Amino acid sequence: MNKYLALFIAVITGTELQAIQLAPRLVVNITIDQLRTDYLEAFTPLYNASGFRKLMKDGRVYDVASYPFSPVDNASAVSTVATGTTPYYHGIIGKRWLDRGTLRPIFCVDDPTHFASPHRLMTSTVGDELKVSTHGTAIVWSVAASKESAILSAGHAADGVLWIDTEKTRWRTSTYYSATQPEWFKLNSSVTREIAKNKQLTNDEVVDMSLKVVKGSAMGSDEVSDMLTVTLSAANPDGTTTDWQTEMESVYLQLDNSLGRLITGIEQAVGRERVLFVVTSTGYTDEQDGDLSQYRIPTGTFYINRTANLLNMFLSAIYGQGRYVETCYANQMYLNHKLVEQKRINMSELLQRSQDFLVQNAGIADVYTSERLLAGNNDILKLRKGFSPSLSGDIIIEVAPGWRLLNEDTNESFTSRSGYVPFPIIFFGAGTPSGRIQTPVTTDRIAPTIAKSIRIRAPNACSTEPLF
Repeated sequence: MNKYLALFIAVITGTELQAIQLAPRLVVNITIDQLRTDYLEAFTPLYNASGFRKLMKDGRVYDVASYPFSPVDNASAVSTVATGTTPYYHGIIGKRWLDRGTLRPIFCVDDPTHFASPHRLMTSTVGDELKVSTHGTAIVWSVAASKESAILSAGHAADGVLWIDTEKTRWRTSTYYSATQPEWFKLNSSVTREIAKNKQLTNDEVVDMSLKVVKGSAMGSDEVSDMLTVTLSAANPDGTTTDWQTEMESVYLQLDNSLGRLITGIEQAVGRERVLFVVTSTGYTDEQDGDLSQYRIPTGTFYINRTANLLNMFLSAIYGQGRYVETCYANQMYLNHKLVEQKRINMSELLQRSQDFLVQNAGIADVYTSERLLAGNNDILKLRKGFSPSLSGDIIIEVAPGWRLLNEDTNESFTSRSGYVPFPIIFFGAGTPSGRIQTPVTTDRIAPTIAKSIRIRAPNACSTEPLF
């Protein structure tokens, strides 16, 4: 009897040890800018065996993914994937926003001390938590074509980040992470001007550098989990698409080849069963619309700076002369809080009057004040999660679909489009069971899923549960 009991205990113990040992040695978190499921699936017969076809066949694929906030761009998207929360908490509401103190636009990772850093990212990332949990012994790197993708994906505690400086056509990093570079990396590593300006050619450069990072820093070589974040692009180089079947076919086949090289190279270095790949999209498209009027589609131009001047005249008639709207940026209006305080005007009343006035203007679908967003009603919850009380404007204009917003003072211009962009979340390797899941999921659940797989805490503002 004791003999069988001992055997049973040995089997259980062995199983437990195996489970502990199966924590991935390396997590490769890949975000593909503007990846779309419809394009991805359209070219499936043309893919090679090591890229998208491998991921879709052998991976755990969540077919219906989305971001839990709006609006989405590259900077806010990669920040949410890394932190497991929304701009309301992590603070990256976009690539640029207006500095209330100077009334000038600021770039999300610009830093006068280190040139670029994550100091505006207000929460921890998965990479940060991995560093904390391993007392700094885990290796964390990030590689991307753009500095915002590289830095915001990595977080605050990474060993290093690398991006392509398109002006100087070379790889660049930030002294925020380290004043000196490892021997395997030469800071003046150059790329040709053609590659630096072409999003599809830069994918190959990003893959080459990622493989160099894995090899040079010996990632995945011990039992302490390491992490590499990589950002690739599925965007058309010129930002327009006139014939998607011919133009996007080339984009996706090149991307598939780059992705296949990355997966194969890392699997050979670390082993398929010890590396976890996570792939998703930034969840938006940056395509430009032509002249909609020639197709008799309702359209028009909404002049936000002119409208702000009219709003100032309206408020002056009520509260007395003054410049109540200080400035506009993108689709947001920033109020003069000092003037409102000096005149002892009730801010709630002023915002309500402004909303009532603005919503009557042609080209406006809706108007969201800061108070309305902070109320957080379910019908506008996604907008609230993409809003920051300290960074965003006091009044946000939703331009009618098909209408063009134009600021004649700054020459900012964009056309409103509310279309759904389908994209997946894919987990592959490290023993992850394959399958296709149709249940809708959000990208803020990626971070806690990675954290669970490597037995660490989720980032400090992440309140969502793991996907599995």
